[in-house]
Amino acid sequence: MDAIRTRLTQVRDSSSSPSDLSPCLHSTLSLQSSSVSLHRSVSDDEEEEEGGRVELKFVTSEAEEEGEVGPSSDVTALLLRYRHGYWRAGALLCVCGVVVFSIAFLLAYAVFSGRYHCSQAGGQGEEDEQPGGGAKAPAKGGAGLYLGELRVMMRKLLQDEDIYNTVSRVSRASHPPGSAEGTSLASEVLRRFRELHMDHTWTESLYATLQFPDRSRRSSLCLEDSAGLVSEQIPLNPGGAVYANYGRPEDFNWLKSVGVSVSGCVVVIRVGGGVSFAEKVWLAERNGAGGVLIYPDPADVPQDPRRLGLNTHTAVSEHVHLGSGDPFTPGFPSFNHTQFPPIQSSGLPLIPALPISASVAAKLLSQLSGPSCPPSWRGRLPYVRCVVGPEFSSGRKVKMSVSNVMTPVLLNNIFSSLEGRVEPDQYIILGAQRDSLGPGAVKSGIGTAVLLELARTFSVMVKKGFSPRRSLLFVSWDAGEFGNVGATEWLEGYLSMLHLKAVAYFSLDQAIMGDDVLTAYTSPLLVDLLDAAIRQVEHPKHAGQTIYSQAEREGGSWRILKPLYLNSGAYSFTAFAGVPAMELRFTEERAYPFVNTPLDSAPRLQEVLGGHLGVTGQSLGELVGEMVLRLTHDHILPLRITSYAQTVLQFSAQLNKHSAELQSRGLSPQWVFSARGDYSRAAETLQRAIDYSDLHDPTTARFYNTRIMKVQILHVSTTPVL
Repeated sequence: MDAIRTRLTQVRDSSSSPSDLSPCLHSTLSLQSSSVSLHRSVSDDEEEEEGGRVELKFVTSEAEEEGEVGPSSDVTALLLRYRHGYWRAGALLCVCGVVVFSIAFLLAYAVFSGRYHCSQAGGQGEEDEQPGGGAKAPAKGGAGLYLGELRVMMRKLLQDEDIYNTVSRVSRASHPPGSAEGTSLASEVLRRFRELHMDHTWTESLYATLQFPDRSRRSSLCLEDSAGLVSEQIPLNPGGAVYANYGRPEDFNWLKSVGVSVSGCVVVIRVGGGVSFAEKVWLAERNGAGGVLIYPDPADVPQDPRRLGLNTHTAVSEHVHLGSGDPFTPGFPSFNHTQFPPIQSSGLPLIPALPISASVAAKLLSQLSGPSCPPSWRGRLPYVRCVVGPEFSSGRKVKMSVSNVMTPVLLNNIFSSLEGRVEPDQYIILGAQRDSLGPGAVKSGIGTAVLLELARTFSVMVKKGFSPRRSLLFVSWDAGEFGNVGATEWLEGYLSMLHLKAVAYFSLDQAIMGDDVLTAYTSPLLVDLLDAAIRQVEHPKHAGQTIYSQAEREGGSWRILKPLYLNSGAYSFTAFAGVPAMELRFTEERAYPFVNTPLDSAPRLQEVLGGHLGVTGQSLGELVGEMVLRLTHDHILPLRITSYAQTVLQFSAQLNKHSAELQSRGLSPQWVFSARGDYSRAAETLQRAIDYSDLHDPTTARFYNTRIMKVQILHVSTTPVL
């Protein structure tokens, strides 16, 4: 003990340098400081001789001694305690902080950007989001399903047998609007919607004035000699008859070129040629015709009974209103007890029109005389020498009588919806016509069957964990036979707000007339969505191949793509409400002959399809369901906003061919070219902004989705849409 005390005394009294301290001294010290300082100490006496000395010290933090929270890092302690290297260390700290922050930002951006683009391409790696924007983890019952899992689930749930059974039920008898059979069918559709226990199911009623044949006095057509007299419901001066091929503008122009006038004559026109009945009658009226007869020619509508053809005594009927909706409340909804001024649509014809069979047309045309027809006008009516008239070889004249009665009818549109969980006020709408003047297997049966099957499928998917971002609305329309009256009147009632609520509309009307060729009547905004869908769905006729593999391409554009036409169930949504719309149709090279006739039944349709009605309906359901899944699943709406630039460019090229004629009238197509350029630049700017945005943020996604939904309405609105 004495030796140790002597040694400590020597150390305390020693004036030697700190470098001579014994290691044993340091071993007896208690390490109370969390930092170690290594610095250089220079004395005046030793500066010249030794150049200074280095000391190793254990520094006790003042903050710890005082019981306060102080700097926890060595670098920070150094900066606070010593000022000699303050600026150099501060600069180093700032640079390190900037580098670390930049690396973290770039890594975060790469992760979120890559995740978004993967989900947009295939949707396989994206989880559903909660309303607050956070990812929703998979839970029991199937919550948090990926898009690939949803596809598999949808395909397993769609049943081809259910589709065939519903078509058979709907087409068992004619069911025009307001009839007992039509009312019974409406009640059954409502019951089936309610059995699915969707979020909301309801009906909307409206009154419309429709024309029906007068049962007490039938319409007639007769040939009259100079002594005969025939009473008629609608007066029509006896006159000649003129054959006008398909009744297209070029057909009437050819008649004028050969000196044949249709003024006051009955014009005989055949079905087809890409012109609807309403357009045929309207063009005939413009050219001064006194009446129109429309017949199915064997060259256009197969009439071979051995191959399921239309018999020669059957006529094809269709409405002749050049427009949509109730013609006596144009622009206004036909809601119950609503008064409107007594006006009517300018699309209603002022001349009578009748559908006739091929056999009646043959008797009439075989007695005509006059200039011969062009070779392209010749049909396949037996014993008919193709001449255009207007005189009869026997000196006879034709007289027709049309007897219709105006009837107010109560219409019922039936709705059922599944509510979205992120953007519930935005709807994807699926609709189908329910009524038919005949059995209507194609006209109303197919659409109603696929509509109910898709409603059942998506309702089951929701029960199994599918949580759509946006709402789904399933609608069964009434009075579609009279120009989509039910759908158009509903649109007119909600026109001011629909373009901000309806994301897209899919019409299921007349969707299956074959099982080979797919045709899509669509808005340009939906083209990319369709392209992705047909790559996923198997072709109903070619097993193991997708619909895309069978689609033929020509000149860089799809042959399956067609513009929406006037009689389409989707036309009103795009033309009036500014909602992107699509109508799909499977057909064959040989046209389905029974549509719009009393022979349009489920057994005939099944036989035409070789027993594949259910399978084809299932493929159609998968195709529509695939597009609906994308629209309800993706954060940003998968609508290609730049597509209209190409569409307007094609239109401008056609318009430029007539530039000389336009300039002779003081007009110039230059404003079209300028508008196309402005739109193209604006669309590309918006698309770039979307590509570089965080679309997982609900507010950002909502902002861009609203702008995307305004694109279609801006093409039809006469006033700015803000």
